[in-house]
Amino acid sequence: MILENSKLVIPPGEFEAFLYDCDGTLADTMAAHIEAWVRELDSKGVRISGDLIYELAGMPATKTVEIINERYQVNLDPEGIAKAKEERFFDHYMGQIEGITEVCEHLKAMAKIGKKIAVVSGGRTRVVTKTLQILGLDHLVEVVICAEDVKHGKPHPEPFLMAAERLGVSPESCLVFEDADLGIQSAMAAGMQTVRVVGQGPR
Repeated sequence: MILENSKLVIPPGEFEAFLYDCDGTLADTMAAHIEAWVRELDSKGVRISGDLIYELAGMPATKTVEIINERYQVNLDPEGIAKAKEERFFDHYMGQIEGITEVCEHLKAMAKIGKKIAVVSGGRTRVVTKTLQILGLDHLVEVVICAEDVKHGKPHPEPFLMAAERLGVSPESCLVFEDADLGIQSAMAAGMQTVRVVGQGPR
């Protein structure tokens, strides 16, 4: 759990690098992303639960569509739906983005003392980059890993291992901030300690 009386609870240890998920961790956007998914899929005649999207949070969008195809026995185009959902979010929700204050302030504080900073997201580069710009964090982030950068998304360890490699640090020296189960699994599989951000699920 990350929030305790509005203060971050950080595990003990000396960390060289801090790796942050984007949606639901730095940005309070999970509800908006879920609504964009639900509306896009509804426009294609597929009605899903927002809880399912949160369950799959952290996965690349194309993989999310593949799982929806399996569970609902439909044949949606993963790439086409992923792009359409991205456009829907970008056009209708991007202007509503707000930061999760405690986590954003932690990132700023760590960058100020010279720690290495990465953002590791299952989202697409265009959306993640714009989100960081809106939050005023883009200039503090050395490495951004998004869906297009990896062959295997969360819960596979590849995204976090790639971030550590590009930062030039060992996985053991990284602390990860995540809100989603798949992201926590990914970070732990990479050999990293984690801090779970809570309270940003569907609402």
